[in-house]
Amino acid sequence: MSRLPRGRDLGLAAGIAVIEVVGAALAGSHQDTRLDFGVGGALLLGVGAGALAWRMRHPVAVLVVAYASTLAYVALGYPQGPVYFSLIVAFCTALLVGHRVAAWAIITSGWFTFLWLPPLLGTGDAPSWAGALGLAAWLLVLATTTEIVRIRRERTIERRRAFEEEARLRTRDEQLRIARELHDVVAHNLSLINVQAGTALHLIDERPELAETALTAIKSASKDALAELRSLVDVLRAGPEHAPLRPTPTLSDVDELVERSRAAGLAVELRVHGTRRPLPRPVETAAYRVAQEALTNVARHAGTSHAVVALAYAPDALVVQVDDDGPGALHGGSPAGKGIVGMRERVHALGGELEVGSDGGRGFRVRARIPLGATS
Repeated sequence: MSRLPRGRDLGLAAGIAVIEVVGAALAGSHQDTRLDFGVGGALLLGVGAGALAWRMRHPVAVLVVAYASTLAYVALGYPQGPVYFSLIVAFCTALLVGHRVAAWAIITSGWFTFLWLPPLLGTGDAPSWAGALGLAAWLLVLATTTEIVRIRRERTIERRRAFEEEARLRTRDEQLRIARELHDVVAHNLSLINVQAGTALHLIDERPELAETALTAIKSASKDALAELRSLVDVLRAGPEHAPLRPTPTLSDVDELVERSRAAGLAVELRVHGTRRPLPRPVETAAYRVAQEALTNVARHAGTSHAVVALAYAPDALVVQVDDDGPGALHGGSPAGKGIVGMRERVHALGGELEVGSDGGRGFRVRARIPLGATS
């Protein structure tokens, strides 16, 4: 008990000490007791009440001190009065903070000792059975009420912890989502810009008209990248509960994605099998990002100018497949890349499957099958 107690606990201890000492002194003037209330009685009550200043740091020790000092006061035959407040507060504190065994042991032993110790010492009369049962009932009500309060407090704390954990998980998921979005946006558009910049540098002296086309594609890709990045930054600033200014791309934007890739110099063909129809937004977003990342790998690694993007609408799933005619696994689109890891995370999060690899030793294929039932 070397550390200084809190101001609130000091105030409570001082207040209870005043109530007990003043109350007992006034009651003693109207009672015929073995000992008159004086310095000894005040010291015993003061010790029990003063110990409450450390009730939150040492609840069991404070309970024992309050119990011993109050029992000594009663057993020695000092006047009755409001002398049990410190013991009640110490008991309730110990029970509320979880020291149930000590609290119930004190309240059970207290029923015997406070009733029968004074008669055994000759400082008081033996209690009647009605009085003993009445005290037992009162102590039971006190303990039960405190237990109910403890249980409700623990449930409130548990609900708060569960809510905080859920919020933490939501924040982490949102951070992962934004990280994937940033990777997809930056990787795709910068890859197109890099390809076109190389083309422009190569042609700027001999074929300036073609260099102008490449620079126009760079301008368009950089504009799209800036718009998406600005939207994601706005989400980070405002928090995940605010919608971005620019909607997340979906399958309706695949045509524009293909056109941008064509403008960057890739011969991209879009094939749609089945009837296009609106799908759950998570499915559409994941499918778009798979196609985008696959085309990014084609532009960056494949060493080819031709790719096919195929969308297959099935009743229970959507299949996204991107094939190129490059040199296969040698072009660097290995499953170890961050882009393919991101695609796999997106697809697996929706219960789907992702396959990547060479097609017959030449060319590279990215195939994602995303079921529709898990998100409908």
